[in-house]
Amino acid sequence: MKNFTITTELSQIHLKEALDFIEEHYLLTQPDLFKNVKKGFKKDLYYLIFTVENSKENWEVLVRLKAENPLMVEMKPVSVSADLDITEKMDLIEEELLIAVQLYEDSIRQATLYFAWVEGEQIIPEASPNRRKKVSFRMFGSNMIMIYVIFFAVNIIFFITLGIVMAIAAILAFQLAIVLLSDKLLLQTSDWKITPENPRVHILEYQLPLEDFLRFQEEFGKDMIIKMKDKIYQKSLAVGREPTCELGEDVFREYGFTCNADLRVSKVVDVYSIVKDAAGKFGVKMPRIALSNTMIANAAATGPSPNRGLVLITTGLLVQLEEDEILSVIGHEMGHLSGRDPLILFSIISLEFILRFTILFPVVVLSPIVYLIVALGVIFFIAKFFESRADLLSAMKIGQPHVLAEALRKIGYNRLHAERISPTRFPTWLNFDPHPPIYFRIDRLEKMKTPVNVKDPLLKSAIDVVKGFKHSLGIK
Repeated sequence: MKNFTITTELSQIHLKEALDFIEEHYLLTQPDLFKNVKKGFKKDLYYLIFTVENSKENWEVLVRLKAENPLMVEMKPVSVSADLDITEKMDLIEEELLIAVQLYEDSIRQATLYFAWVEGEQIIPEASPNRRKKVSFRMFGSNMIMIYVIFFAVNIIFFITLGIVMAIAAILAFQLAIVLLSDKLLLQTSDWKITPENPRVHILEYQLPLEDFLRFQEEFGKDMIIKMKDKIYQKSLAVGREPTCELGEDVFREYGFTCNADLRVSKVVDVYSIVKDAAGKFGVKMPRIALSNTMIANAAATGPSPNRGLVLITTGLLVQLEEDEILSVIGHEMGHLSGRDPLILFSIISLEFILRFTILFPVVVLSPIVYLIVALGVIFFIAKFFESRADLLSAMKIGQPHVLAEALRKIGYNRLHAERISPTRFPTWLNFDPHPPIYFRIDRLEKMKTPVNVKDPLLKSAIDVVKGFKHSLGIK
């Protein structure tokens, strides 16, 4: 028997709809696998019951979901062949249910009004990730890879204007300056700063029916929404009160808009305390904290040293994850800071750059495009060692590898689903992405037993990445 919960950001009224969504888009679309589907209402709770059957492997599992927050899931084997590990099958069912819930939540997010505030900071609108913020994350995030890709264009300008020797020196100096100033540059691209004086982020959500959401957008433009946010702030945080959903609705009514009380959710996250907790576990100086008010779930860390680091978090991450999940994600970012990953990766890329114009120059002349593709592929593959080490360091220092795995599932469920159903996982290892495939990261974290003790985290991570890559090729 296996019981577990699925935490959601859903309002009360959407919990039943989540079960309807699972039935319609997950169970009924696979009638050969899912049988005996039944819904009902008991003790003030909606429930969904079904069986998962595999006649070829001779096993059957009974699943029951209860529409409460968090969603309660009970799984019980009905029949299992003697030589089958049913635990593995139930783990896969759990992951598929979590992905189904995330897909439903994603549909709800498309018609959700988000309002977020940081005490003492300016009032700004929430936004989907725009081009500026996407670029800032990629350029100044913990891996610092994308910025070097952009520098290829800058390199040409230096070579044209300065000549080979001076250009090489100028490019290396320019790249080093970017690394050393990355924390200041990333801070400038953020919306808010989290400080000991203003440590908490306050979030209100109104998960509206689509037609109400569209009507709200049509009637109230960006400027009007800013006025609403400011009015809620002045009636709450400005006078020492929490910005409750009820207060938000009072302001809405002043503008002639009402919403169902069952569609609202409020949340307060003490971001400063979470980051301070992570820094304490890693034994590093408290980094500066920046917040980007965008609904993409993301986090990044950068800085020239552990004692001059900066962590950037988005409101989307705070909305989607629970506090223990946020802590584990911050632990991953602390892993980058404590490991001095930005400087190490700068050194690796600088070495490639020097070799490109010295020892390897004859190869470059033969086929510059092929060389760059191969060189970037090798650099991105090496970067996967450091991303895997950051996962491992979070598991070691924060002590919650399974929680980090759950956070990765929530953040990357679309990619995870694509990787799980893909006939081959080999291409996912060849993307120009410093992160290993998300299925690999999750499986690796879930196999860890706490406390996690590893003598050389980077060596262990490099070995694991190579093994994962070989396994994708069918090599054991």
